[in-house]
Amino acid sequence: MIRKVSVLWRRYSKLWLHELILWRIARIPERQFLYLLALVVGVFSGLAALILKNLIHFVSTRLTSWLEVDSISYLFLVYPLIGILLTVLFVKFIIRDNIAHGVSKILYSISRQSSRIKSHNSWSSIVASSLTIGFGGSVGAEAPIVLTGASIGSNLARIFRLNYKYVTLMLGCGAAGAIAGIFNAPIAGIVFTLEVLMLDLTMAFLIPLLISSVSAATISFFFMGKDVLLQFAEVKPFSFNTIWFYILLGIFTGLIAIYFTRMTMHLEAKFKKIKSWGISMLIGGLIMGLMVFLFPPLWGEGYREIAMIFSGKGSEMLNNSLFFDWKGNEYMLLVFLAGIMIFKVIAMVATTGSGGIGGIFAPTLFMGAIAGYFFSIFVAVVSKYNLPSDDFALAGMAGMMAAVMHAPLTAIFLTAEMTRGYELIIPLIITSTVAYLTIMGFEPYSVYTKRLAQSGDLLTHHKDKAVLRMMNVRNLIETDFEILSPDATLKDLVKAISLSHRNLYPVVDADGFLKGMVKLSDVRGLIFEHELYNKVMVKDLMYMPEFYISPEDSMEKVAEKFESSERYNLAVIEDGKYLGFISRAVAFSKYRKTVQDFSHE
Repeated sequence: MIRKVSVLWRRYSKLWLHELILWRIARIPERQFLYLLALVVGVFSGLAALILKNLIHFVSTRLTSWLEVDSISYLFLVYPLIGILLTVLFVKFIIRDNIAHGVSKILYSISRQSSRIKSHNSWSSIVASSLTIGFGGSVGAEAPIVLTGASIGSNLARIFRLNYKYVTLMLGCGAAGAIAGIFNAPIAGIVFTLEVLMLDLTMAFLIPLLISSVSAATISFFFMGKDVLLQFAEVKPFSFNTIWFYILLGIFTGLIAIYFTRMTMHLEAKFKKIKSWGISMLIGGLIMGLMVFLFPPLWGEGYREIAMIFSGKGSEMLNNSLFFDWKGNEYMLLVFLAGIMIFKVIAMVATTGSGGIGGIFAPTLFMGAIAGYFFSIFVAVVSKYNLPSDDFALAGMAGMMAAVMHAPLTAIFLTAEMTRGYELIIPLIITSTVAYLTIMGFEPYSVYTKRLAQSGDLLTHHKDKAVLRMMNVRNLIETDFEILSPDATLKDLVKAISLSHRNLYPVVDADGFLKGMVKLSDVRGLIFEHELYNKVMVKDLMYMPEFYISPEDSMEKVAEKFESSERYNLAVIEDGKYLGFISRAVAFSKYRKTVQDFSHE
């Protein structure tokens, strides 16, 4: 009975959806519909960000609110392991899919999966990351919520049967809405989508992105108000006398970003070699617990510690730690902060490598704030020159993000919007630019793109490759060639020439295998020799092509063969059997058409 009801419901749903799509096409112009859908995607993305933030806060508060600040808590050893265990069980036995590395997964879906993201990603990352981060996992909630928003946009667009171009647009709207919602930073949401996801900056794309970002930020601000933001206690006015310090801070954060990127990739490779998920979870959980026990600020996302720095209470990060008794000692504080910068990456990868779900967004901002705070204290200790710690912490956040993510514009706008530190826009630009230039000499790819670049799946940053990837070899095969038998005579060849407008003639046996081909230019002198018509055989005139194509080849490989062979036609052979030819002219024409469809007004 239940099965029959389920089947009837699915049929009714498909019929109702089909009618809705037809009604939409008839009544709502395409552009207006895209604007409406962008609004819906933004609202849902903002609500998703709101739910995740509150879940993390609820779990974390319940676990830590009763701890004494002046004593060591051994629960820090246990909490992260419990959170990772719950996450692994949820992902492995309920979701049964890999939901880690959210931003990289979005880039992969754009490049290889026609911007299609599985529907469970619209909620699974929220549950998994809230368990991981709420129990102290040293990762951020931003990548999971960006994946959630992108999944919402992708699936809504597919429900309404939109094409690849608009599915990608709605995916971008979801990602922009997620960033805007979780940080209340609508401009940063748009810039992130354009700079990191590499969506095209055109009016056809920009307006829906604006609608989605603003609607998500409005939802976030309506429910959470200023609680979603990091606030400065007092913004110090920028002095041009400190410009050299911001340049040095940019170099410093750029070098830390190199360590962050390379250590992340190295440790992830180590965890991948562990075949047993149970052993991996145990090792990662214990490492994470030990890191948090020694350095409690490594607990969770780290925004609480950033707020401490902004409010002039950075030394309170020593609470619940072994360093509590040296709270007033600047040298010990520098050692403590240096330890945090070194071990934060280890704690982060231990969390994700063992099965926890989270991203590098918050760890990057956290390490940037710590780096800026460390830099200001170090300068004060060495030169007695007092720098505003909160200003340099903010600039450090921008520099670290610009270098790690290779996204200087996102770094500038996000740090300014989320903290309302617009007065420091010049230091943010200086630090971000210098940090980005510093890392570019060592790491051409960001953490998000390096994995995809190594596997050859990074197409979003190469539009030419993306267009070629959208083309299918089988759809380009031409079959209007006169086929000859190896036993055919010159007379048969002349007849084929008279019937064909081509200058190539494939020679195929009875089983369909290509034996060679004859080129018109090679036999032009023989076609008027009537006395040779029955004496010369086609098999004596044919040759086997040096270059040919498999229907399974990528269009990138086909383009390379056209270029290296300098041929205008290439035979398509599958397991030795002749299928047809692909011509350079048809391939180029299809390429131009795909570019036209792929581009926007």
